[in-house]
Amino acid sequence: MAHRFLLKEIALQAGVGIATVDRVINERGNVRVQTRMRVAQAIKELEEQERFSGAKGRKLIVDVIVEAPRRFADEIRDALEAELPTLQPAVFRPRLLLQETMSTQDVVAALRAVAQRGSHGVLLKARDVPEVADAIGELKRSGIPVVTIFTDLPHSGRIAYAGLDNRVAGATAAWLLGRWLGDKRGKVLITLSDERFRGEEEREISFRRALRSRSPQLALIDANGGHGLDAPTEKLVGKALGAHADILAVYSMGGGNRAILRALEAQGKAPKCFIGHDLDRDNVELLRTGKIDAILYHDLRQDMRAACQHVMRFHKLLPEAAVTPSSSVVVVTPENIPEHVAARFRR
Repeated sequence: MAHRFLLKEIALQAGVGIATVDRVINERGNVRVQTRMRVAQAIKELEEQERFSGAKGRKLIVDVIVEAPRRFADEIRDALEAELPTLQPAVFRPRLLLQETMSTQDVVAALRAVAQRGSHGVLLKARDVPEVADAIGELKRSGIPVVTIFTDLPHSGRIAYAGLDNRVAGATAAWLLGRWLGDKRGKVLITLSDERFRGEEEREISFRRALRSRSPQLALIDANGGHGLDAPTEKLVGKALGAHADILAVYSMGGGNRAILRALEAQGKAPKCFIGHDLDRDNVELLRTGKIDAILYHDLRQDMRAACQHVMRFHKLLPEAAVTPSSSVVVVTPENIPEHVAARFRR
């Protein structure tokens, strides 16, 4: 395995021992496949971080643990990497664990591994369940701060949340649908990836409450639990649509929008409006082609900057007043796709 780094650098980045790295590099036996993959990933991360090798400041190793569909995980990674050169007065060295699905046991094991090998902080997107909250508490007692990103675990020991206000997002979606549909009667399809992601649960609760108040003539059809992944989402939506002929609108809170559209098309259903979240490659294309009417967007770079600044504040490298606020919800239509986002997907 070719590389140009000291074994101790790779070991620190990978969170394993120097002897383990030596065995992987020299292709000796007695190393698990997962460990080999982690060492290879660490070398890639170090190569990426070399771009900022001239930066001066205290080095902070942060573990980024995210359960999300690849399209959104890629957006998170890109946003963090774009912010790395700006994060003064520290130099961040992220260790990434980005997976499309993670069981509660997987997340707890990852957090406990961080506690064992040490870290300056954790940026975490995970489900709000007691076992994960307990693992965050263990990190807190070890002096390792956790910042939750995009979906919160408010009853854990996390030091801060960085991400959009999901209640505002849900209410905004209800307001838009109410304006677009007027007095029309019919059904609205709603989808979540997993209700144990508190952010999506907050969107749903706020959306239901606001829609009940503004447009009580609209009924909701749930197709939840697809994890934002195409195959399970398409199957769940197809099953939920079933006997319902009059689908007026869709509010997709958890992604998988191409799959949702395929399921609608397969049953000959054409909603009058479709609202989703996040400006990933799929959603930008769906906006451009008129398949989606609006995306509720938030600036991931601003949120990742805020998350890292919370870690710096914990280590007394920044005053509280210098921490960037989390991003606001922005309604994006085919007419106002941010140029910096559009430019990324033209490459």
